[in-house]
Amino acid sequence: MKNVVGNEYFQLVRRFPLRPIRSERELDEATRVIDELIADERRSPGADDYLDVLSDLVEKYESEHHPIPDASPVEVLQFLIEDRKTNQRAVALGSGMHVSTMSEILSGARQMNLDHMRKLATFFNVDIAVFLLLDKEVSSRARPATRKRASVPKRAAAKR
Repeated sequence: MKNVVGNEYFQLVRRFPLRPIRSERELDEATRVIDELIADERRSPGADDYLDVLSDLVEKYESEHHPIPDASPVEVLQFLIEDRKTNQRAVALGSGMHVSTMSEILSGARQMNLDHMRKLATFFNVDIAVFLLLDKEVSSRARPATRKRASVPKRAAAKR
């Protein structure tokens, strides 16, 4: 099968060459080109290829210069509640959780456990992974400090 690139592809490359994006100005221009191409419902296969590569270049630049931090499980829950135009009481009752537990989770007084995540994932019809923190840096900040156990004197330990 022979791939033939049409003239439109080369016009797009001349307008905005496919090379790494190195500045905010180039990012803005690339975004304008992408927006125009997306709006064109009758894009040619060459324009689709160009759009695909240009989108990858924009994504690479943005991930390096404008990283978006992972959301905590509570932030995901808050987003889902707002997005679904519901409230914490309805979510608690619909997912089989106590309203007070939902309130404590949302206020940060209580951490979400795996059972909570399962119930919420089922209620919102999303994958449980949306509530899991996979980034070690974020998850270490989200964990509460653990208390050190008081050391038990040898005499008290011997009596046990």
